[in-house]
This record gives sequence, C-alpha cells and structure tokens, in this order.
Amino acid sequence: MILASSSPRRQELLRRITTHFESIPARVSEHITKPLAPAQHVQTLAARKGNAISAQYPTATVLSADTVVSFREQIFDKPKSLAAARATLNLLQGQTHQVYTAVWLKRPQQAIQQRVVRTDVTFLSLTAHQIERYLSTDEYRDKAGAYGIQGYGGLLIKAITGDYYNVMGLPITVVSELLAGDELFLD
Repeated sequence: MILASSSPRRQELLRRITTHFESIPARVSEHITKPLAPAQHVQTLAARKGNAISAQYPTATVLSADTVVSFREQIFDKPKSLAAARATLNLLQGQTHQVYTAVWLKRPQQAIQQRVVRTDVTFLSLTAHQIERYLSTDEYRDKAGAYGIQGYGGLLIKAITGDYYNVMGLPITVVSELLAGDELFLD
C-alpha cells in the first residue's frame, strides 16, 4: 500500500493499523480556484493526491488524506507565516471550530472509497501571552489551523467532540473500516 503523504503524523497513525505501506508524497497543487465548503475542499484535495499517485502506481492500493480547520465556513490550512498563525489562533481562541479530514482509498480494479470525518474542537479563552508562548514552540508550523493537538497545542483545547485522530490528520477508525478484510490490515 502507498500512503500519498509525507506527513510524519499520518505515517505514525497508519502504523497503528499496518506497517505494510510506503509513503510517497503526491506532488500536486493544493490550490482550489473556487471556494468550496470544507468537506468538499478536503474531498477534492484528497482525491487529487490519491489520483496522482494511483496514476503513477496503477497496481498499488493507494491511501490519501487531506485535513483542514474551518471556523464559520472559513478554511484554515497550514499557516504561511508566524503572523498568519497568530491571527488564526486569535480567531479560534474561546470558540468552537471544525476539523475536516477526507480519506481516499483506491484498490486496483476497484471503485474509489472516500469518507469525510468532522470533529468539533473548542479552544480555551487564551491571553495574548499564552498564544505567544505557544507560537514560540514553532509547533504551529505545518499544521492545519496553526496547532497540533498531540503536542503543546493540546493545552489550548477545552473540549473535542468526535475523533481525536481526525484532528491529528488521519481518522484511524475510518481507515480501519476501509481496510477491513485486506491482508494488510492489523498485521
């Protein structure tokens, strides 16, 4: 199986299900020209990544995923700068936002399977000092919504409703369901 991602978090989570995979990042544009709802946004990007790798490796089982943070229908990808991360955290603090992950699976000569998982995340009310302290860890880099729940970012969170692993970037229960019956599953 190929995981169409270079994300260390996705690799770590997939290893909880199987060790029989290779990670090959899809080199595709993540730019979407027209605004989409968050669920459609992640479905589009997960499919784009999965299709790119499937085209290169047509006899392989390919798994891809895409994750975004959404607040009031605005999508927050990975922040492009410290200032963008600060602005995102200031907006999310004290509020409930959504994390969407699309999971895309293609087996050779079988129909594509795709699921979207949503988790609601409520941040604590944060002071400017707390936000700056978190940003000083550099953990916000390469994380949708400028935080990682599995690290110091977990200290910013008051509550979650839904799949914890979805917030990390790969809802492993859904992946397990999609892979159930495969000989790769739970080795």
